[in-house]
Amino acid sequence: MDVRIGIVQTAKELEIELEEDADRSAIMADIESALSNETVLWLTDRKGRRVAVPAAKVAYVEVGAPSSDRRVGFGAP
Repeated sequence: MDVRIGIVQTAKELEIELEEDADRSAIMADIESALSNETVLWLTDRKGRRVAVPAAKVAYVEVGAPSSDRRVGFGAP
């Protein structure tokens, strides 16, 4: 599953690739909690690296589908 985070006053977005079996609803709950409490949003990528983003600097968050749901090539819609 991919998570893209836009950072305030930064043109480049932060893209984090999470584990294939990551629980989408749990990830969404963690993001909502960090944003509403204005704390630090912590995510762990597929390689075990921890990424922290201060909630005050988050412009937007996109939570994508698991990569197994993606279609690439001529068969993609």
